[in-house]
Amino acid sequence: MPALDPVYISVDVETAGPNPNNYALLSIGACRVDQPEISFYLELQPDRDSSDTLALEISGLDLKQLEADGVPALEAMLAFETWVLAQKPAQGQIVLVAFNAPFDWMFIADYFHRYLGRNPFGHRALDIKALYMGKLGVAWEQTGMAAVSQSLGTPLRLSHNALEDARDQARIFKALMETERKKPENEEIL
Repeated sequence: MPALDPVYISVDVETAGPNPNNYALLSIGACRVDQPEISFYLELQPDRDSSDTLALEISGLDLKQLEADGVPALEAMLAFETWVLAQKPAQGQIVLVAFNAPFDWMFIADYFHRYLGRNPFGHRALDIKALYMGKLGVAWEQTGMAAVSQSLGTPLRLSHNALEDARDQARIFKALMETERKKPENEEIL
């Protein structure tokens, strides 16, 4: 039986700081890698008060505005779960893909488990930076988003809007998956 291709979902988040224990998830952007126009975006009401000034400057999000207009976290995670599960093929899996996935994953997994007690991605997450490093045989220092985007010939906006950044990531991931693996010079041919 041939292996089924998973559906890759590019996910980006904007947050009030560096970890979900102390800082709020502020926005979620996601799209299918194979069809980036199929997408999800929402902004959340902060569920805690602490914030990191730099994180807010980067995202451009305003905590007071999100308190008034954002979606409550439980409702937001239910909506995101519904969207994610709608992308799942009848047979096959869904995989979260992100650029520096550990950051986005820790917020998404934490919020899914905190508010729903489950995560529709399970433990399936793939880091674009690590894949790029392994596939092209480059050093970690060469895996910055601008360098990777330029190397693969993909346009990059890096707007810090979670949906636009998720779409940028999807283009990068798709180009990377279509790139031939660089064989190490010392790899034996069998």
